[in-house]
Amino acid sequence: MALKLSDTAISQVQELKQAQNLPENVFLRVGVKGGGCSGLSYLLEFDSELGPHDREFDIDGIKVVCDKKSYLYLNGTTLDYVKQGLTGGFTFVNPQAKSTCGCGTSFSA
Repeated sequence: MALKLSDTAISQVQELKQAQNLPENVFLRVGVKGGGCSGLSYLLEFDSELGPHDREFDIDGIKVVCDKKSYLYLNGTTLDYVKQGLTGGFTFVNPQAKSTCGCGTSFSA
């Protein structure tokens, strides 16, 4: 398994990179850090520095990077982008999450 991006997430990442005039070497970093309502929080940001143990994925032209430890929690996860009314946001569909918080940014494994 690997990390996946929905079609809407791919479009949104491309739009954000373009709107922010980010260079080609910038990639999408996904990860997990301690904290949040349920114990673990998702991390999502643009980055340009690879770590020695990062895992790299090319998903329909989007370079996605995940550190080795986070990958243990995110393997099989799909990043989606959902629009609700006038707003929208990225959501993680993580089959390894035993429970999630109502905020949508934290989970327990």
